[in-house]
Amino acid sequence: MVNFDLLAELCRTPGAPGHEEAIRRVVARELAPLADETSTDPLGNFVARKAGPGPRLMLCAHMDEIAFMVQHIEDSGFLRVLPLGGFDAKTLTAQRVIVHGRDDLLGVMGTTAVHLMSDEDRKRAPKLEDFYVDVGLPAERVRELVRPGDVVTRERELSRLGDLVTSKSLDNRAGLYVMIEAMRALEAHDCEIFAVAAVQEEVGLRGARVAAARIRPDVALAMDITLANDGPGTQPHQQVSVVGGGAAIKVYDTSVIVPTAVVEHLLEVAAARGIRHQLEIMPRGGTDTRELQLSGDGAIAGCVSIPTRYVHQSVETLHPDDLDASVALVAAFCETAQALVG
Repeated sequence: MVNFDLLAELCRTPGAPGHEEAIRRVVARELAPLADETSTDPLGNFVARKAGPGPRLMLCAHMDEIAFMVQHIEDSGFLRVLPLGGFDAKTLTAQRVIVHGRDDLLGVMGTTAVHLMSDEDRKRAPKLEDFYVDVGLPAERVRELVRPGDVVTRERELSRLGDLVTSKSLDNRAGLYVMIEAMRALEAHDCEIFAVAAVQEEVGLRGARVAAARIRPDVALAMDITLANDGPGTQPHQQVSVVGGGAAIKVYDTSVIVPTAVVEHLLEVAAARGIRHQLEIMPRGGTDTRELQLSGDGAIAGCVSIPTRYVHQSVETLHPDDLDASVALVAAFCETAQALVG
């Protein structure tokens, strides 16, 4: 059963790319008791090592979230920001954010009111440069509390949505949750397991690249969300995954072609243990799986994904049963992955 308190804390805790200190503390608190050794590498990746006699297995879930960085403070006190990761700009209007300055400040993403837009402006899609952050303070006070380079994250609590859950930052706090709970559920295993909470995925898979180069795994598995474009108007052949359909076993995205042996192994383990699952072919986008596969002399790498709606928008949405299925599949993979090596 899903630990909703932990999932909510993971989603709530800020972690902009390059500024993952707060979320790293939460991850460390959860993983340290489950590991034989923990460390943080120079880039900020948190690594929890669990001893084993067999091949080196690296688990990887990124802990950063899409965010903004303050670029300029207007004379009026409004903040101009640049994106850290890919945003769907049309979802930002009037959304609440938190500016992480000398103090945390609640802010609102502001733009021109629809009443004042020209007919041409109303017809075009909004752009990121149309937006600014309003923290409700005079410019002098803003400059005391905020400086260029400070980061801005979204403000949103996890909520139940019928049978689903919805929150900011399920990309990739859902993957972090799966990795933590899989380590907790893990039983007998032969692999030496390295569970890595990686930094800076949203700006170029940077943390996974460094961690994989240092660990040099024989076999690796990423945990991330994937697109659940299962809403109205989507044809069946266009659906990457379906919410409630179980853990998604990645076959392909634009950054990686998963080896057939890994896909078959995950399918066999899922079937043997009665774990609900589906296959994932994602025609756009990539994950840390690429860096795991290309690390060192190359590694046997795959990915277990959690189907998620409204990705990179103000809220994201998934089914708790898919989290449970993903936890079970990742734990099962760790217990059997030695069969893929040698």
